[in-house]
Amino acid sequence: MAHDTPLITAIVMGLCLAFLFGAIANRLRISPLVGYLLAGVVVGPNTPGFYADSALTEQLAEIGVILLMFGVGLHFSMKDLLSVKKIAVPGAIAQIAAATLLGMGFGLVMGWGVQGGFVFGLALSTASTVVLLRAMQERRLIETERGRIAVGWLIVEDMAMVLALVLLPALAPVPETAATADPATSWLNLGLGGMIALTIAKVALFVAVMMVFGRRVIPWLLKIIAQTGSRELFSLAVLAIALGVAFGASHLFGVSLALGAFFAGMIMSESELSQRAAEETLPLRDAFAVLFFVSVGMLFNPQKLLTDFVPLFITLVIIIIGKSAVAFFIVRAFRHPAGTALTISASLAQIGEFSFILANLGHQYHMINDNARDLILGGAILSILLNPLVFSLAAKLKTRFERPVQDDKTGETVIEVSAQEPEDEEISSSQRGHIVLAGYGRIGQHIAAALKRDALPVVIIEETMRCVDKAREEGFETILGNAGEDGRLAAANITAARIFVAAFENAFEAGRAVSLARKSNSSLLIITHAPSDSESRYLSDLGANIVVTDEQEIAHGMIGQLLRHSSLAERKNAPLLPFLPPQADNPNSEKPEQQ
Repeated sequence: MAHDTPLITAIVMGLCLAFLFGAIANRLRISPLVGYLLAGVVVGPNTPGFYADSALTEQLAEIGVILLMFGVGLHFSMKDLLSVKKIAVPGAIAQIAAATLLGMGFGLVMGWGVQGGFVFGLALSTASTVVLLRAMQERRLIETERGRIAVGWLIVEDMAMVLALVLLPALAPVPETAATADPATSWLNLGLGGMIALTIAKVALFVAVMMVFGRRVIPWLLKIIAQTGSRELFSLAVLAIALGVAFGASHLFGVSLALGAFFAGMIMSESELSQRAAEETLPLRDAFAVLFFVSVGMLFNPQKLLTDFVPLFITLVIIIIGKSAVAFFIVRAFRHPAGTALTISASLAQIGEFSFILANLGHQYHMINDNARDLILGGAILSILLNPLVFSLAAKLKTRFERPVQDDKTGETVIEVSAQEPEDEEISSSQRGHIVLAGYGRIGQHIAAALKRDALPVVIIEETMRCVDKAREEGFETILGNAGEDGRLAAANITAARIFVAAFENAFEAGRAVSLARKSNSSLLIITHAPSDSESRYLSDLGANIVVTDEQEIAHGMIGQLLRHSSLAERKNAPLLPFLPPQADNPNSEKPEQQ
């Protein structure tokens, strides 16, 4: 007997088709996001054949937005946010105003009136949270100055959209139904100024509660749960905090789910367990983020490309060129480099989830017609599809605007290479016969300290800005990025290196770096680490010469302590524990260099 399971069907079809189209897109060397969007078009109601429940998919996508913003918050701090307030706040407000005016002008030409044009322009003024963050993460820019500005800009946009959603019913020509449906404002009979003041007060109260109460409770709760030793309970606690704070922020304070999750992650980042929390939520974040793009693709009607080509093209021009140009000049006006301005412009050259909400709300209150709503949806789909190309164009323009230089503040050697900017290869290490160390986490810092004591030349590749700053303070030549991405190993001059050390805690991530290093330098001695014997064999097959496993090192360390502190030390030449294989038979011992 078949069961009606629309939720399971939506998840299975969405993820399976997203994987299929994403893999094809990756094979064609284009962004997998394009594949995810096309998967949504295929399962959407506007194409023939099977289609998934769009309402359920949208709710699943909302979870993806929450988890993604929570993950960004884990890598952020209040200090990072305040450090970019001087450009993020006025920049975002000015860009929203300019984009709204552009959209309003187009709306007046289309005959929608001032009110319809205003809602249309406002919907075009805000960038998609998911698209912006995924683009930044793919290029390892989240923790750079450019990334911090972009995220700060995004937070200000989100706050502005929360205010806009509250004010739209008051501006509607027939606000009675909505006004009476909103318990936060109907009983107060507030005017426009009162509603603005109330919204700002609620957001400020939420921030205050998180900074005073959440800052104490969340890290303490994580520590208590970690002491239980239950991994699944810890994972559940992290998810409960992320989703619970987001839900509470939305229902109690009127703050968006995404903004609530961001603050939850930012508060949790102050805990010493924040890195583990990020690792525990990563698989879910990726899966639900994919469902977001599938849900966006389901909204698109391909026939609009033919029936409304000119209006759709003009909408796209406003989003990609108009809004981006405004953002570029704003960033440059604040005396930031052209590279930073281009990155911010490219990241904002799209619209997403808040645009859909504004479009639906405006349509519900008869402020915009069906045509305007469809143009917003079409502009969102096409701008997200074209966003990877916009980033590639920005990378090419960057070389025309500025010459790559070292850090202006310290003068120390810090090389920043974008994963999509191979033209910056000229910023590379000049060392030869050196050691390239990928990863400056807990393992990498111990290795780097030992190499420094022996005065051995080393170049570090690290993707976390905080660790990069720490490496710089220690005097190491440092490349910002991930060794598994194209361009990083070349910047470290891997072809002239003697040894490559992959100090990753994740074998999958290490495998990509090991494979690229072996292809770049066949005579390189590659040393890496694996949690288990099976992962050790996997890394050896990819070209690693020496793979150290956790079990091996822990056992040797415990044996060493046992021999040192017991009477069995006299028997140290005899096998102490027969289940440990002799060194000569150890599959992880040094092998001949693979050519």
